[in-house]
Amino acid sequence: MVDVSHASLNYGDLNDARSGRVPVGAVLGSDAAGVVVQAAANGTGPAVGTRVVALTSGAFAERVAIDVGALAEVPKGLDPAQAVALPVAGVAALRSLRAAGLGPDKRVLITGASGGVGRFAVQLAARAGAHVIASVGSAARGEGLAEAGADEVLIGLEGLRQPVDVVIDSVGGPQLVEAWNLLAPGGSVQSVGWTSGEPAVFPPYATVGPAKSLTSFVIEGDTGADLAALTELAAEGAVTVEIGWQGSWDRFDEAAGALRGRRIPGKAVLEVAGAEPHATVPSPQD
Repeated sequence: MVDVSHASLNYGDLNDARSGRVPVGAVLGSDAAGVVVQAAANGTGPAVGTRVVALTSGAFAERVAIDVGALAEVPKGLDPAQAVALPVAGVAALRSLRAAGLGPDKRVLITGASGGVGRFAVQLAARAGAHVIASVGSAARGEGLAEAGADEVLIGLEGLRQPVDVVIDSVGGPQLVEAWNLLAPGGSVQSVGWTSGEPAVFPPYATVGPAKSLTSFVIEGDTGADLAALTELAAEGAVTVEIGWQGSWDRFDEAAGALRGRRIPGKAVLEVAGAEPHATVPSPQD
């Protein structure tokens, strides 16, 4: 049992609220950080008083019962607000790159690179020695990505002509079709999101030719080991966490509107204790 101090907001949480996948009245949320107040009855997992971060259902609550396989201890020196940004976005980036066959010298295209998954994917791919191409919606949203490890930062896919070996796509729609056409033989597209909300229409024979794959992605199974690896990287400064919005969960509607309106670079973090915000959201006019 964990007393939750921080939660992180993801596109998937907003989609759960609208899609009907989660029953009306059920608790939303996937990312939680806090302190263990009751240890597991079977003696496994962290002790009472341990700071932890978890990927768990029902994270938007003051207290959550969490399977020990879904959490990791927060290392010393890592703020819980940074740790809570890692579960969904960090694990999705790590596992999708792993599934796609990431390796040194691979050409990796990351769409929606300014978002939570995208920024982590840029850093992890760069650490693996890949040539990283970050695709964003505007020049402003590309800020900081070169410093994070991107070798190229593009608006959409403009100017990209050479084939790529790996695509981590969180945009969907027509851009997914473009990315598929850029994929080299033997390459892999991992579909981790669909923020565009637009259909992807493949022309006839687009899928006929040398073998390559388009794979749906979802996080499954225990995530504790991957979370532990990610939090250690963050604590060491090897992976940076960008928080574009932080404030009380009483302001959930503001955070949700800003996230859906693509006005948040990186992650949105909710303070369950209701503390004052540490960052403001730019208005749509900005």
